[in-house]
Amino acid sequence: MLIHLLRHAEAEDVSPTGRDADRRLTEEGKKRMRLVAKAIAWLDPGYEVVLVSPLARARQTAEPVAAACGFLRPFTETRNLAPNADPVEVLHELARLGPQSVLLVGHQPHFGRLFGLLVSGRSDLEVPMKKAALAAFEAPADPSLGPAELKFLLPPRLMEKLL
Repeated sequence: MLIHLLRHAEAEDVSPTGRDADRRLTEEGKKRMRLVAKAIAWLDPGYEVVLVSPLARARQTAEPVAAACGFLRPFTETRNLAPNADPVEVLHELARLGPQSVLLVGHQPHFGRLFGLLVSGRSDLEVPMKKAALAAFEAPADPSLGPAELKFLLPPRLMEKLL
């Protein structure tokens, strides 16, 4: 299973409602994601499933990537990608879904813990990711069964230079 982790792009500090879940991407975040989306499409990931957290900024980050990659199916929204979710739960969800290639769009600190779990098999290692960064892992069909192989970690500035 190819697992891509994409951290959401720059978001507003406070939403008009005051709720964290409603924070949207800034204009700079949207601009960056249009460029990052083109770079991701250039990688030709062939996503079968796109999972997003329930927070608005995750969906807004996923939308230009889906468009650039020609992904036409609805996103799967999951609480297992919320900022403080248990990383093991999203791995169990992936095992149930069984895609060959999947994009996960979420947040810190969850992605830091998920990254650490994927590379080490341990839940006490955190590897932080920059906003709009993309990491790719090759994992077994049930990614909760053991460490995955890190294929790459691309910060957004490097992805923008791929084009």
